[in-house]
Amino acid sequence: MRRAAPFLLLALLLALALPAAGQPTEASVVVIEVAGSIDRTVAGYLRDALADAEARGSTVVLQLDSPGTLDQDAVGLARRVHEASVPVIVWVGPAPAEAQGAALLLMYAASLSAVAPGAGIGPLLPLDLAGAPGSPRAEVEALARSWVRERGRPTPVIFPAEPVPAAVALEGNVAQVPAVSVTDLLAEVDGRPVGTATGEVTLRTRIALAEGEEPVSVRFVDLGPVDRVLHAAASPTWIFVLVVLGLAALAFELTQPGFGFAGFSGAGMVALAIYGLAVVPFSWPGLLLLLGGLGLMTLDVLIRRLGVSTWLGLAAFVGGSFLVFGGLSDRIDVSPWLIGGAAVASLLYWGFGLTVALQARERLTSRQRGLVGLVGETRGELKPEGPVYVKGTMWRGRSADGPIPAGTRVRVRGVDGLILRVEPEPETPGEAPVDGED
Repeated sequence: MRRAAPFLLLALLLALALPAAGQPTEASVVVIEVAGSIDRTVAGYLRDALADAEARGSTVVLQLDSPGTLDQDAVGLARRVHEASVPVIVWVGPAPAEAQGAALLLMYAASLSAVAPGAGIGPLLPLDLAGAPGSPRAEVEALARSWVRERGRPTPVIFPAEPVPAAVALEGNVAQVPAVSVTDLLAEVDGRPVGTATGEVTLRTRIALAEGEEPVSVRFVDLGPVDRVLHAAASPTWIFVLVVLGLAALAFELTQPGFGFAGFSGAGMVALAIYGLAVVPFSWPGLLLLLGGLGLMTLDVLIRRLGVSTWLGLAAFVGGSFLVFGGLSDRIDVSPWLIGGAAVASLLYWGFGLTVALQARERLTSRQRGLVGLVGETRGELKPEGPVYVKGTMWRGRSADGPIPAGTRVRVRGVDGLILRVEPEPETPGEAPVDGED
């Protein structure tokens, strides 16, 4: 037993030391930035960031500037914040950030709320920007009060029905801490006890350390580049812009012999707009009216006139533009000024610009067809395409029978769009030089 005693003592010390070694030696804070409407992309990003913070044991600072959710479960998202196992501090800032609807509900759901001077708070309803009927106001306020009480925060005095400044939000216990910046916030809340779903936690958030204090790491997360594009596309204004510009680019391709850069860029913009329409609620009659209007204006372009179809199409386009997102909140609906500007630009583009481009193409094609049968000379190697000099002008030629060296006499056998199809012309003694040559 005497020989075993040192080994038992060593085992006991190791058993006491191992749990301590498993604990994190460094406090950490993750700052999650949420800006703009909380659509499907942003809601998914927020949930993933919260789950990652819980796995790391990090305190969360939710930097918020949002008018609310967009066709998402606002109460469910706020409940996810409230039930986080780590402290969640919602900070509305920097000025002039705002928290409205579901974004304001997140403030009540958090462990602690903060606001930057100059920020705007409220109104609480509607929670969602899609305009769908939600929970009654009394029910939402009762839920918010219960969340606040569970976290040991002062009972809120106000639930703003109109936007209020930061000072009013602080007086009404909507927020507890004023903070100009994230750095100011972390210094202000350091050492505060706050409630979480797993119990009370004392915050360790101070970045500037006194001698002997352990460091606090701060990590910032934001939407990735792909999610940023998808988030931007899920906006009524950008959907409208993408639809108009994308279809304008595709209409331009109707005046060209091939499918070029304008066509590919137009297809890309329309694809992004389709994604946005899959995320944002819209009116089918409004969308069909908008597309039908552009179709009628395109019809007049194809028949080379500015007639009744153009004016009917313009009226349908304007009406559809106002109707397509008419059921959404005014905070994110398409601006009437943007619709008016798009209507004027569409009239000039479809009514005059595309018609002129189509007429120019027809004149050029007619001139090219007049070149069939003429003799020219290659000014560079054709393999299979290259420069061809015919009738005093440089054209792009294409060989149908393999490479043709530079300086070869060729005869035009046909026209493919804006390209001349040529073949070598046998040399004959005493033949005149190519037209236009010195």
